[in-house]
Amino acid sequence: MEMQNITLSVPKEILYKAKRVALEKHTSLSGLLTQALTEIVESTETYDVARRRQTALLEHGLDLGTGGAIGWTREDLHAR
Repeated sequence: MEMQNITLSVPKEILYKAKRVALEKHTSLSGLLTQALTEIVESTETYDVARRRQTALLEHGLDLGTGGAIGWTREDLHAR
């Protein structure tokens, strides 16, 4: 995969903490940011796939076994 350099502006306190996290994870700050961005992109792509699948189900509809006819009334449902 081809890599691209970027420039970020972050608050100094966040940068300091991020460097400590990267050190604890035995990686570089660049590696830490790459991992975080990869996770964000993958979760977004997974969500998009699930959303498209569910939208297709809604458009197609589900067979509820009624044959398209309602065999009950509101009163039947609420009878005690």
